[in-house]
Amino acid sequence: MSTLKIAIQKSGRLNEDSIQILKDCGISINNGNDQLKASASNFPLEVLYLRNSDIPQYLIDGVVDAAIVGDNLLVEKGKNIEVAEKLGFSKCKVSVAVPKNFEYNSVKDLDGLRIATSYPNTVLDFFNSKNVTVDLHQISGSVEIAPNIGLADAIVDIVSSGSTLFKNNLKEVEVIFKSEAVLAVSPKITIENKAILDKLQFRIQSVLRARKSKYILMNVPNDKIELINQILPVLKSPTVMPLAQEGWSSVHTVIEEDRFWDVIDQLKDAGAEGILVCPIEKMVL
Repeated sequence: MSTLKIAIQKSGRLNEDSIQILKDCGISINNGNDQLKASASNFPLEVLYLRNSDIPQYLIDGVVDAAIVGDNLLVEKGKNIEVAEKLGFSKCKVSVAVPKNFEYNSVKDLDGLRIATSYPNTVLDFFNSKNVTVDLHQISGSVEIAPNIGLADAIVDIVSSGSTLFKNNLKEVEVIFKSEAVLAVSPKITIENKAILDKLQFRIQSVLRARKSKYILMNVPNDKIELINQILPVLKSPTVMPLAQEGWSSVHTVIEEDRFWDVIDQLKDAGAEGILVCPIEKMVL
C-alpha cells in the first residue's frame, strides 16, 4: 500500500501547529524525541521532520509528496510548487525595516543602500519591481542586529508581533507580502499518493471550517422564529425543536467566528434567550 510522505518543520511554532492539525484530523503519529521520521498508526502517512529551509527542495525533487510550510519559504525557494490549502496559522509578514531614526518616505529612499536578509530572491524581486537598486547582504539568523553593528542600512525579514524589531530599535516601513502556513504539493507526487493527499486535505478542510465556526443553541418565542431565521447566517436552515414550555422553541445553528458577536447582538435584540455557544470539533460538508 502506498504511503504519503509529508514534511514539516523540525522544531519551532510551525512544527507544533503542524502536528496539532494532523492530530485534529484524527491521525495518530508515533513520534519520539529527536526522531527525523515517524509513521502514522491509523493513516497511510509518514512524517519527515526537516530543516525549514530545505523543505522546498525536497518537494521539488519528489523526496516528499507534500509539506506543511510557510508560504514565505515557497515564494523564496519554490515559486512553482502548488499550494493545495492555506492553513490559517503561523501568520506573519515579510517586511522591510529600517532604524527608527531613518527618515523614510518611500521605497526610493533605499536606492543604493545595504539590505540584510535571509530572503535574497524575495528582496531582489521586490526592489527590481520598484526600479530600486540595493546592495544585498545575505545572512542567516539574527538579521535584526545588522543595522546596529553597521552591516546594513535596512533589513528584510519575517515580522510577526513586531517585538523583535522594537527591541532592535527598528521600524517596519514596507510589507512585501503576507504569509501563513500552507499545504504544499510536490510536482512529482504519484497518482496513488495524490489520492491519499486528497483524503488528508478533506480532513484538513473539515478541521479548518470547524475552527472558524461556533455552534449555538437558543430559546426563541415561536412568533420570533421567522425574524431569527432572517438574521442567522446558516449553512442551509437552522434546526428548530419545540420546547416543553408552550410557545417557545429551541433553535440550533452554526455561526462563523468573525461574525459571531455582531450576530449574537442581533439575536438578543430579536428576542432570543438562553444562548449557548459550543466549539465544533469537525465540520463536514
